[in-house]
Amino acid sequence: MFHLGIDVGGTKVAFRVEKDSVCVEETSFSWGARRSAEDDLAQLTAHVAGLRERLGEPAAVGVAMPGTVGSDGRVKTWPSRPEWTGVDLGTTLRSLFPEAAVAWADDGDLGALAEARASGCENLLYIGVGTGIGGGLVLGGVPCPGLGRGSFEIGHVIVEMGGVRCVCGRRGCLQALASGPATLRRASLLRGADVSYYGLQRALRSGEPWAADALEGTTRALAAAVTGVQELVHPDRVLIGGGFAAGIPEIVPSVSGFLADLVRQGQAPLQVEPAALGGLSSLRGAVALAGLVAAGELP
Repeated sequence: MFHLGIDVGGTKVAFRVEKDSVCVEETSFSWGARRSAEDDLAQLTAHVAGLRERLGEPAAVGVAMPGTVGSDGRVKTWPSRPEWTGVDLGTTLRSLFPEAAVAWADDGDLGALAEARASGCENLLYIGVGTGIGGGLVLGGVPCPGLGRGSFEIGHVIVEMGGVRCVCGRRGCLQALASGPATLRRASLLRGADVSYYGLQRALRSGEPWAADALEGTTRALAAAVTGVQELVHPDRVLIGGGFAAGIPEIVPSVSGFLADLVRQGQAPLQVEPAALGGLSSLRGAVALAGLVAAGELP
């Protein structure tokens, strides 16, 4: 029997199968055009059917979710795919995996758990920069605020009063300023033409001023959010990952530089490193969650 981790993202869904802690298979699919949650779930069901046909039934399934899921198992909000609002995630997953133990949690919280385990750091702040901004905080080796108590929504910490409107409806959220799409929009405005992810990568390597300025807006916002967390709970380390950040190595040293600028007298700036698992943090965390539920270790 194997454990299955599923990382549900705004643009794609990734799967990782582990047996005896060894990866057996990793696969993914990209969402089709946004129409309805029913269409999305049909895609998910078809992909799961292929996995089951190849590998059989999992013993346990852990799911990393970017949206807010209520205690009743229903999606309360997912700004990147609002058509999922009201979806009964619990019933859906149990129908997909009727013979498996199933659990779900916030993707940022699970990313932080996986990164803390991989790095051996028990007091860790993790930020995932992708389609949105996810993140998680681990204190004493335990996710904070803890499964069932809500998620660590660093992406919706306000870092610029009156700033750009976020998909959540507020203005100035970290996600509105520092997510992958927000960074590309800023780059496009500064360049005066559309900029793709790969175009931004090339421009940064070649030293284009508009690319550096676009990235600076992102890393300043990230540093402001990290500084706020440092003042409150004092993690030992900050890891930055996520699919967008994984391909732009300039993010980590830039955030580190702005943290040094923001440090208060008598403090030391936090150490910033790339996430050890890159863009796979949440996926690996989902597998870890499957292991916890299989062992009966969830509260």
